[in-house]
Amino acid sequence: MPVSPPIVLAHQGGWDEMLMVAAPILLFWLILRLARRRAERFDASLDEPFSGSTASDSDAVDPEKR
Repeated sequence: MPVSPPIVLAHQGGWDEMLMVAAPILLFWLILRLARRRAERFDASLDEPFSGSTASDSDAVDPEKR
């Protein structure tokens, strides 16, 4: 009766160890990319002038109009 080799789930040519390293690196890269995009959008919104001014706001800025 032939003996079958035991099933080995670890050390499958290194791909499983590579996933253990690559997955956290890719996750960190994705989080960093999302945070950078959010920071750039926030910075761009600070550079734009505020367009929601009212008449009372403009009177407070320019006292000569009173």
